Amino acid sequence: MKTIDLSSTSVRVLNQSLHGEVQDLEWQVTHPGGKHNLAVGINAAVAVDIEGHAGYYCAGMNQQASVTVHGNVGVGVAENMMSGLVRVKGSASQAAGATAHGGLLVIEGDAGARCGISMKGVDIVVGGNIGHMSCFMGQAGRLVVCGDAGDALGDSLYEVRIYVKGSVQSLGSDCIQKDMRAEHLQELQELLNKAGLDHKAADFKRYGSARQLYNFKVDNASAY
Repeated sequence: MKTIDLSSTSVRVLNQSLHGEVQDLEWQVTHPGGKHNLAVGINAAVAVDIEGHAGYYCAGMNQQASVTVHGNVGVGVAENMMSGLVRVKGSASQAAGATAHGGLLVIEGDAGARCGISMKGVDIVVGGNIGHMSCFMGQAGRLVVCGDAGDALGDSLYEVRIYVKGSVQSLGSDCIQKDMRAEHLQELQELLNKAGLDHKAADFKRYGSARQLYNFKVDNASAY
């Protein structure tokens, strides 16, 4: 295992070491100290353990790598992730998984506002609660919330499937509750198992798009 101590090494050196032809498959990052942009832009099948809290945009643009943060993260964790796994052992601030195209983001604690904003194919599983405006303009992928959801969930979303175990403070424009069919129960249980969270799919409700905002309708002008 390759160890980089950020109390004596810069974030630039860390990220440059993780780019290009990476020789070591396992990496340990010590003393992260809440620094921003940790482990960004990785495009290799490596495992990175960050031993502490991370700041903004941790594991952004991730491809192939498995990144685990043993603490909390700031704004934009796994932003624009393409593939791989990002796991946060603590909680996440705003915009977790924003614009992410693929892979799996697991937040074992809570996530702040705008979780999954404009998500484009990523799977996001949150062990706790999420804040307001989550999944705003979500285009593709699945968002799983094992706790409660804040105001305006799924506002102006497209084809994201949202599963919530707890209560939803309010639904955003064009977001409605939908039936949980056998296919949804199966995919949700698989996601929960993959995320390593002990919940039953049957305890969740599904939300998705009513498909009324796909094309402009003057009667819906106030909702745009």
